[in-house]
Amino acid sequence: MTKLRFTISMSLDGYVAGPDQGLEHPLGKGGEALHEWAFVTRSFRAMHGDEGGEAGLDDEHVAHGSRGIGATIMGRNMFGPIRGDWGDETWNGWWGDEPPFHMPVYVLTHHAREPVEMQGGTTFHFVTDGIESALERAALDAGERDVLVAGGASVAQQYLRAGLVDEFDIHVVPTLLGGGTRLFDDLGDALFGYECTELASSPVVAHYTYARTRTRVRGSDPPPARPE
Repeated sequence: MTKLRFTISMSLDGYVAGPDQGLEHPLGKGGEALHEWAFVTRSFRAMHGDEGGEAGLDDEHVAHGSRGIGATIMGRNMFGPIRGDWGDETWNGWWGDEPPFHMPVYVLTHHAREPVEMQGGTTFHFVTDGIESALERAALDAGERDVLVAGGASVAQQYLRAGLVDEFDIHVVPTLLGGGTRLFDDLGDALFGYECTELASSPVVAHYTYARTRTRVRGSDPPPARPE
């Protein structure tokens, strides 16, 4: 059965992107520090057509994040810095002519655009009718494989609130950003039913895997409060 998953790096103080995201700082100021652990791994370098890189625990978690994925969903803010109408439609993402996805990618947006086919098997589809429509279309493409929410935080939050995420990986790095975008703010009871199923740590990052083991029924009683 197809699962919806996401994987994201987070600072020790809870930020998944730094402040002032834009063309000059795609990950926000200081945000690249959240991903330095992945940049040096063999799997990350291979995804981007480069050789070499480090093996080991961190490499295994990078590889796991893309293993068994048949389609990807992302927000427009992750696709690029352009807001509003697409204009001349020359922006085709941050990743050059051959993006590292090599599969269908569904971009959530309020502004329609024709699909963009890139080199290496990536085609960007632009979805204007919501997160559930994007998931339905991505699941059809994925077949027996899973669908990955590639980011950003807002899209992951929307799927969490809708109760549609089956599994997620949080990679916590010992960096303090002090500001930016947080993942777990204002989620209410959306995290009810998720349990940590794996924890492993290297000297530079701690890897947490959470899976949904219980489903919250809308309108049901809230989970009991924890004792003080």
